[in-house]
Amino acid sequence: MGDSFTATAPILGDRGDGCVRPPTSWPAQLADQSALGGTDRFVDVSCNGGTIDTGDGYTLVQQARKAAAVGAFGPETRAVTIQAGWNDTWGASPGRAFPSVDCLLDLVRGCGLDAADQGRLPDYRAVSGQAFADRVRTVVEYVRYYAPNARVVLVGYPEVFAGGQSTACIQVGGGTAVQPNASGYITYLSALDTAQREAARILGIEYFDSLAVTAGHGSCTSDPWIGGFTGVDSLYVGAPIHPTPHGNAVVASALRSQLAI
Repeated sequence: MGDSFTATAPILGDRGDGCVRPPTSWPAQLADQSALGGTDRFVDVSCNGGTIDTGDGYTLVQQARKAAAVGAFGPETRAVTIQAGWNDTWGASPGRAFPSVDCLLDLVRGCGLDAADQGRLPDYRAVSGQAFADRVRTVVEYVRYYAPNARVVLVGYPEVFAGGQSTACIQVGGGTAVQPNASGYITYLSALDTAQREAARILGIEYFDSLAVTAGHGSCTSDPWIGGFTGVDSLYVGAPIHPTPHGNAVVASALRSQLAI
């Protein structure tokens, strides 16, 4: 279950349920590495735009229902992964980090700490481990009940922009575009990472540290594992400001090691 960082769906393409799940996503690569790809032992219900509970469609509850409908939960289920939170609203602000990145691309107003009060960014001050745990608890308890032997893993997000800085760089064509005032966006991502880790502890489930295994490979680094806006990967096998196929392969391999599958 998850959002576009799980599905990593390309801009071009569609399928019956409106969700694209290419073979380059980390779940698909994890399944292939574990010899489960193409079998009924692997179920992926992630979707671009997926959320914990924001909006009417593709929330974790919606995704859990889809998975249950195809028999994904049972005593033989070995692992259930959840990667969500980036697209949700937090606090009183209606702003969402994705699917809209207007705040990050606003070169006039920027995307500083004041963007949350302006409703252009989720309120990073409202993102906490307890709040995150409270929002995902229903789905976690559902999975535990119907798949009692499964390892439930909250999957963190990879490095997109390095933390502790105020600027964000995005690849555009053969060059780069820099948002000089991205402190609000980066603070939000850091708060979300901390909240996920704490939520996993509160709920007594596992956490997978995608940030650690992708450190140093964010957008515009010398070896980026995050795609840009106009690269071929962003149109056909990936998404802008999302993991590249190689970045997903690294996450899949590390997660497979943690799960020992």
